Amino acid sequence: MSTFVTNAAEYLPILLHGVWLTVLTTTLALCLATALGLVWAIMRTSGIRSLCLPARFIVEFVRGIPLLVVLFYIYFVAPDIGINLTALQAGVLGLGLAHSCYLGETFRAGIEAVDKGQIEAAKSIGMRRPLMMRRVVLPQALRIVLPPYANNMVMLLKDSSLVSVISVQELTMQGKMLASSTFDNMTVFTLVAALYLCLTIPLNFLMRRVEIHLEQAG
Repeated sequence: MSTFVTNAAEYLPILLHGVWLTVLTTTLALCLATALGLVWAIMRTSGIRSLCLPARFIVEFVRGIPLLVVLFYIYFVAPDIGINLTALQAGVLGLGLAHSCYLGETFRAGIEAVDKGQIEAAKSIGMRRPLMMRRVVLPQALRIVLPPYANNMVMLLKDSSLVSVISVQELTMQGKMLASSTFDNMTVFTLVAALYLCLTIPLNFLMRRVEIHLEQAG
């Protein structure tokens, strides 16, 4: 046990550098996924065929491809057509694009769950669609989608470990490199698992508190 504690104290600073990159990758990818997810959802619920079909095609196309292949395509294939991205940029773009499709479906379900009577009432007083979405639909949809959105945040954080395959030195990558050099797999990967739990448990707790606050405010 004392050996484990001694080694853990030695490895922890190295792994914490990976934690920083994991948080950075997840945060940037979540911002991108949320913005794109809203775009897909608004396009799909617009009722305009020329907007619905492209959004549906993109969502179904990207959801049908494994995330690893999306990452490989952006990092290894995109340079062939003149798009050169760093590993971190490719990781954020791949994670953000893939999860935007899942979030888009979540947002679409939330928008469609808003009471149709309120939408008709907004239309009857002359609200244009952008104003109606901002003032009537999206605030109510937010409460509906918050639990699945929080779940997607946790999934995205865990999926960020996949960017290690394109050399982003986030937590999993740091753990693999450390284990390769020390051969102390048990200590290293126990610490990696513990650090992921330190990230996901507070995130779940925070989102639950926000959810309760919104329920009480509503």
